[in-house]
Amino acid sequence: MKRETLIRPRSRFGLNGGARLLGLFALTAALLAGCRLDMHLQPKYLPEEPTGFFHDGRSERPVVPGTVARGQLRLDELMYTGKENGELANRFPFSITAADLQRGREQYNIFCTPCHGYSGTGNGMIVQRGFPHPPSFHIDRLRSAPAGHFFDVITNGFGEMYSYGSRVDPSDRWRIAAYIRVLQVSRHSSIQDVPAAERRKLTQQQMAPTPPQDIGPAGEPGTTQQMSGTPK
Repeated sequence: MKRETLIRPRSRFGLNGGARLLGLFALTAALLAGCRLDMHLQPKYLPEEPTGFFHDGRSERPVVPGTVARGQLRLDELMYTGKENGELANRFPFSITAADLQRGREQYNIFCTPCHGYSGTGNGMIVQRGFPHPPSFHIDRLRSAPAGHFFDVITNGFGEMYSYGSRVDPSDRWRIAAYIRVLQVSRHSSIQDVPAAERRKLTQQQMAPTPPQDIGPAGEPGTTQQMSGTPK
């Protein structure tokens, strides 16, 4: 019985035709990639780059009068200026919740504590290093100042303080103002201002016995010393 022999046709590229074909494809792809004329090579101006195309020499064009960018329509005078009928307002444009106060505390700690300190006394870290001392939030003038005053100062700056209008969102400026009110109240309040339920908790904590503390030979906490009989 004859054994049939399978004869494979040779590639027209030779014995290594597959490898040569793959190399040809790679070369073609490289040439095409080097000829890209899309956004990688588009004509454009870099930020603040001058131009002779416009009469003022600026490549950045000013806002067209009467236009408002999307999301920048600010018709609410109280929300965005802290004023009503041109006068500083003594109310907030939205209801202040516990979550708003927590957010205000976080923003205050980030932006305000370097100068005003965590308690609002004006003895922040850079003040301790020689920066002019801002007034304490607890003086009578600022305790009686309307809430819009703090919003306006954060927005536009005051004295040595520069504007934070580009750094802090308007809603967060109001939350900071609310937290400043909390600091003011905390400094001028009594136990009677605490809700009854919370007042009972404080009373129970004060009446609870203090656990004995281990005292070491040098008077440092955390070291146990036997007290019965002769010290060992």
